[in-house]
Amino acid sequence: MTATRGLEGIVAAESKISSIIDDTLTYVGYNIDDLAENASFEEVVYLLWHTRLPKADELAELKQQLAENAAIPQDIIATFKAMPLNTVHPMAALRTAISLLGVYDEEADEMTPEANYRKAIRLQAKISTIVTAFSRVRRGLEPVAPKPELGYAANFLYMLHGKEPEAIEIEAFNKALVLHADHELNASTFTARVCVATLSDVYSGITAAIGALKGPLHGGANEQVMRMLSEIGTIDNVESWVQNKLDNKEKIMGFGHRVYRKGDPRAKHLRLMSEKLTKLTGKPELYDMSVKIHDMVVGQKGLPANVDFFSASVYDSLGIEHDLFTPIFAVSRTSGWIAHILEQYANNRLIRPRAEYVGPGIQKYVPVDAR
Repeated sequence: MTATRGLEGIVAAESKISSIIDDTLTYVGYNIDDLAENASFEEVVYLLWHTRLPKADELAELKQQLAENAAIPQDIIATFKAMPLNTVHPMAALRTAISLLGVYDEEADEMTPEANYRKAIRLQAKISTIVTAFSRVRRGLEPVAPKPELGYAANFLYMLHGKEPEAIEIEAFNKALVLHADHELNASTFTARVCVATLSDVYSGITAAIGALKGPLHGGANEQVMRMLSEIGTIDNVESWVQNKLDNKEKIMGFGHRVYRKGDPRAKHLRLMSEKLTKLTGKPELYDMSVKIHDMVVGQKGLPANVDFFSASVYDSLGIEHDLFTPIFAVSRTSGWIAHILEQYANNRLIRPRAEYVGPGIQKYVPVDAR
């Protein structure tokens, strides 16, 4: 047996959920460009979970189910208030809250398809409320209850800011949710599938996935991009900052991808939204800086931007705290994680790879006083 580092190029499962072929991303056969321009996030959730787009009544039912299940236990809010809010990262708080949700769900260990689907609804509905509630609690504010009449994207922004968002803000956030919903067997999705392949529960699978997403080489990249933009400060500093990084062979976050070679197809949609929103909010230099960084890295390294790069300035323009970028990734990606979890349950086999042993040969035990 010969090891493949990072399982690169290894096909580990069959799936009907999403595909990346020739740098084209599809959800159940629908091109991401088509979905980003036309679909609501709720439609994408239904598509991923049912492998088809919903009819009007089915979409209305899903929206109603998500609205009815959006409230979270008060004990979760109390847990947030008991945390060291000056130091805890929102992803750590989210990981804890999702695990805690399972404690309050009487069906947590019920493994029928019907029970798992009900848990899927509850998780997708509540994770948005959890992230916004944590944000408000650490700012010394009370959480805002969701409005049943608002769509998923609009409700998130409403619960975060306490006021209903503008149409362009809803469009931008809905687009970001759609673009992040699934991405084949990425690190967090594979983690979720490995977890539930033991027949562990859905809450354990999502908690495990959040733990994987927390790392800066996965979901944490967009937060690092915003830190980079803040560190550079102005467009006049871009050239020297980027050149110094390139000369010293240091990583610049938001570029390159393990799977895509010609470029991440999701990036262009967020680039357009970044241009619109930064102008609207009076921060056009954020977009201009991003473009200049992009052009230098592509020109000298041939590495195009991935989905994280322009999502940073989009989220900043929506008034979202920088360390909430990764939890928002989780809000969207929960739809894909759940789709993969349900698919794993439906045709399960324990995921147990082997390792190439490279340690010493056979050794003989020596008593401690003779070593």
